[in-house]
Amino acid sequence: MPSPYAAKPWLALYSPFVPASMPAATRSMIDIFEDTARQFPESPALHYFEDTTSFALLDDLSTRFASVLARRGVGKGDRVAILTQNDPEFVIAQYGAWKRGAIVVPLNPMFKRKELEYHLNDSGARAIVKLDQLETPPVEHVFTVGELRAGLAAEPIAAGMRQPVAPQDIAYLVYTSGTTGPPKGAICLHGNIAFNAEVFRTWMQIGPGDGLLGMAPLFHITGIVAGMALSALAAAPLILYHRFDAAETLRLAERWRPTMSVAAITAYIALMNHPDSATRDFRSMTKCYSGGAPVAPGVVERFQARLGTYIHNIYGLTESNSPSHATPLNGRAPVDPSSGALSIGVPIPDCEAKVVDILDRDREVPPGELGELALKGPMMFPGYWNKPEETARAHHNGYFLTGDVAVMDERGWFYLVDRKKDMIVASGFKVWPREVEDVLYQHPAVREAAVIGVPDEYRGETVKAFVALRDDWHGRVTAEEIVSFCKERMAAYKYPRQVEFRDEIPKTATGKFLRRELKEK
Repeated sequence: MPSPYAAKPWLALYSPFVPASMPAATRSMIDIFEDTARQFPESPALHYFEDTTSFALLDDLSTRFASVLARRGVGKGDRVAILTQNDPEFVIAQYGAWKRGAIVVPLNPMFKRKELEYHLNDSGARAIVKLDQLETPPVEHVFTVGELRAGLAAEPIAAGMRQPVAPQDIAYLVYTSGTTGPPKGAICLHGNIAFNAEVFRTWMQIGPGDGLLGMAPLFHITGIVAGMALSALAAAPLILYHRFDAAETLRLAERWRPTMSVAAITAYIALMNHPDSATRDFRSMTKCYSGGAPVAPGVVERFQARLGTYIHNIYGLTESNSPSHATPLNGRAPVDPSSGALSIGVPIPDCEAKVVDILDRDREVPPGELGELALKGPMMFPGYWNKPEETARAHHNGYFLTGDVAVMDERGWFYLVDRKKDMIVASGFKVWPREVEDVLYQHPAVREAAVIGVPDEYRGETVKAFVALRDDWHGRVTAEEIVSFCKERMAAYKYPRQVEFRDEIPKTATGKFLRRELKEK
């Protein structure tokens, strides 16, 4: 029986300007950046609040930083960590490290000491660029943002500074969020990053006339590919503003008129709920995409009503170098009638995607049946840094096993039901947190909602919801009313028996809910 996935029914859903297949990358990301700097020297590469940096200046400053690294003996294959927010120095340091043939290790500046030490030790970083106010870590060569900002322009350029870099060379070690165990360094090749940057450029029709609103952190794979890499490839300016702030995002969107962004749905919810959204002009943002966490259909509808822009769903992982699936630019994601999940889109060009039996991974499940999403293609990472056993465990027959429970319909739309590990079994019935969260988001009082399973003597597990209320609903709704609201809309085994109000729901830096932390508390 022929495989329904090998037939790639999703190709019929592509926008007319997207090809079924795209060539593998022939240039490294640093070659791409330098080619763009030569072709568009005076075009803006970065807008940082009110300041603008041209491609020529960015190229010059990164060359000077590469010269600094060369004088310190940092070169091919060495790891250079970057511990900043969304600042120009992150981008300068990245391109400077690449000019030396070094590997960039982007790190979260919110890390505590033990977390930072783990990442630095695991990666073996020889140099680090950090925010001035952060503690100096035990790394051989330490540079601060303030030092680079004050003195980099005067640094002399070293002869022989530039090292050759090929598409098969390592560009980054991007660490997984650690929601399922110790963080692992995903090896991201220059060719992986360049391929998916080209996917973004083609899929979303991005060019020099566009602007990229940098809502995602640059230390995350989304900020890397949909921000810095896409900017370099498309000669489109990247708009940065240190760290996400809803009011500043809305102000800068009105100021610089960007057209595209990829961010977690929690960021879009923050924009929608901010009072400035009623007065700021957001209409230039015609290419909004959301990934990293499930998107409730009701949130998409409310965002469009409030800000006039449709949020396209997108899906990817660190291991897939950002997108493996996306909603076509000229399309709208359907909702799965059985689970209520909004589609994550369709596989991007050359992505081999299939859904396999959770227990028997050799068996592909037919359309309409739940299983584990498995991926293969030129966007996929080659493995985890110094972790061959973890790499082998994450793959089966050449496919990467995502750990996400998904389903494909007959047309080729994919739906993410939930993380396999987050499934709740209540009275013997399977309950997916996302399905309950979608119902909670229908209540006008709910700003954010996260659902977990908690032990129950009678049912084995029962459903508990953590809810953050909208500001104008505090004191106006009870936990019992939220339970009743869900009870009217869900099967008896699904609706939450417990509701706990929180000011904020704990999240990763990229907007994913930390269910593990909720369970521990």
